[in-house]
Amino acid sequence: MASRAYNRNMRLGILLLLSLSAAFAQTPKRLAVSSTPGTLQIRPHTEAILQIKVYGDVPSGETTKEGRLRQAGWTVNITTPNGGWVSKPFRFQGTDNEPYYEASTGLAGALFRQISGQFTIKDAIVYHAPEVPGKYTLEFRLGEVRTEVEVIVDPAAAPLVEPAEKWTFGPEAPIADPYRKLAEHYSPYVAQETWFDWRADAICRVDYDNDWDGGNNWDNLGSGSTQAYVYYAAIESRSHWFLIYNFFHARDYSDNCVVGTCHENDNEGVIVAVRKDGTEFGKIEAMETLAHNNIYSYTTSDSGIRNGAHNVDGPLQLLNGHPVVFLEAGGHGALGGGDKKSFFDSNNSDWTKNTGITYTYKGVAERPRHGVDREVGYELLPIYHHWWARATQESNTDERLLSAFYRYTPFGNRPRMRAGSIAGSFYGVKHGRDKAKPFWGWHDVATQRRKLLATGQWGADPAYGFSQNLRFPSDRPMSTDYVFNPYLDVAGPEPEFVAVVRSLTDNPVVTAATTPAPGTVPPSTATGEPTTLTPAEPAAATVRSGSCTVELAVDGTVAIQIVGDRPSYEVLVGAPEREISQSCTAPIPRYYSPQYRLEKARGRGEVKLVDPAAGRIEIRDPARGADTYRFTIHWEITG
Repeated sequence: MASRAYNRNMRLGILLLLSLSAAFAQTPKRLAVSSTPGTLQIRPHTEAILQIKVYGDVPSGETTKEGRLRQAGWTVNITTPNGGWVSKPFRFQGTDNEPYYEASTGLAGALFRQISGQFTIKDAIVYHAPEVPGKYTLEFRLGEVRTEVEVIVDPAAAPLVEPAEKWTFGPEAPIADPYRKLAEHYSPYVAQETWFDWRADAICRVDYDNDWDGGNNWDNLGSGSTQAYVYYAAIESRSHWFLIYNFFHARDYSDNCVVGTCHENDNEGVIVAVRKDGTEFGKIEAMETLAHNNIYSYTTSDSGIRNGAHNVDGPLQLLNGHPVVFLEAGGHGALGGGDKKSFFDSNNSDWTKNTGITYTYKGVAERPRHGVDREVGYELLPIYHHWWARATQESNTDERLLSAFYRYTPFGNRPRMRAGSIAGSFYGVKHGRDKAKPFWGWHDVATQRRKLLATGQWGADPAYGFSQNLRFPSDRPMSTDYVFNPYLDVAGPEPEFVAVVRSLTDNPVVTAATTPAPGTVPPSTATGEPTTLTPAEPAAATVRSGSCTVELAVDGTVAIQIVGDRPSYEVLVGAPEREISQSCTAPIPRYYSPQYRLEKARGRGEVKLVDPAAGRIEIRDPARGADTYRFTIHWEITG
């Protein structure tokens, strides 16, 4: 979340830069492109960083010579059809010792160099290779000057060195949440833009590094899990359900981390308003999003909702009934998929520009394979179970997950929180302290300045927030009386599940997985006793044996985990796998511990059941170039 002071200074700096640029401008004569890796021969679905350098004639005594210019404004176009993707430009992050031509050594020249270097000179892109091998041409232009580079995409190219993730999280313990089906029904389709560090743009869990310390999340990027999770909360008024979705990232990052532009941890999100109409899932009417302390509002065409304290920013776009959310790269501000600032075309399910990953709810936490992956499955995690108990225990500081405790003070004579003191931020120390906030710590600059919505009020009191931001039809008003709101001191039942302080053993890593008995969750730290739940699958209906057959192309080492009836892949070494076919006789039931047996049918390398308790398989291909593997894993519930 960028600071207002920084935004103001940047605008002033850009205006000053424009006024100075005419005095120092030189005519570009040549463009050059350097790459990382040095050779532009890369494997399918891998990346190369391309740095663009501008040269022109500069004064040298009484003559001229060629010098490197501080000029931006170049464009890039992939001229080969289906030739891959390029990210939005960024300031080159590697070592660059080649000097620029300096037009002046005085104060004005120094100021111009500082401003242009920090705010406007974007001289690099990430090129992401397509899956199909071949030769692909990129054209760069600056005015009338142009140059081309050719990228060779070859499965036999040298592999890139990628960070090794240490953790893999298993299935979640079941929670008897009566709002779970509603949260699944309206789970967002997430279009996440990616930039020069796609792992920092991958949505993840707060304990993605297998600990509850928010102060090491920045440093653990790369070793922490990129498995996809979205956190949710549900609140019910007399007229509406409010579904709050939080998208957590380990870093809020930029290509120029000055004060206020980067920080450890990031959590922005959306609130979906669903009118209760007597049906099981009601009717979705509106969605509001948060981007850098600013709320944006989107409505359905037949809702009759008009402008309130906020304008309606556009239509609420749905994809197969799920609201589309665009998350920007770097800062991760959330917008509606149809917003004019979104780079995702929800009508065609494609990116209009730049690179990105799309996520959809599958009930399984899949990993993106790369920065332009599609339809990556995510799991939903209940905020009340995972965060709330920690947020209300100020003395619980050993974990260092939440901090910045404050007293919630709403406007409008609205209910206060049941907790007298509440954590307003996730604990973070890198680049900015305690900057990321859970939904009860969010605020909107415009309504806070007008004393309409206080810090935390939009998320904790969403019925009141929507009633202030928008105007609902008189014949279909929005009730601000709650049937269920466990975060405020209002009448209504306690949640059916207890807000326990979730421990890491609730969801162990696959390499040490233990499956909870059906119908139980791990003990509450308060009582030490398990909480009995409604069994997810009636014992009489549980299929007790089955098999899954998978055929895929592998070039390197790939780990496979089958959850339900869907394989999830993790590339440990080499190129991304390519699934050819997969079929299961029946889904593997959740919350049981089957016995597994593996049969290899095809492939030149080793196919091994590396974790018999979890059914984790590894394929190790020994030679260069991909080979086709086929195997069947049999499972049986014996207990």
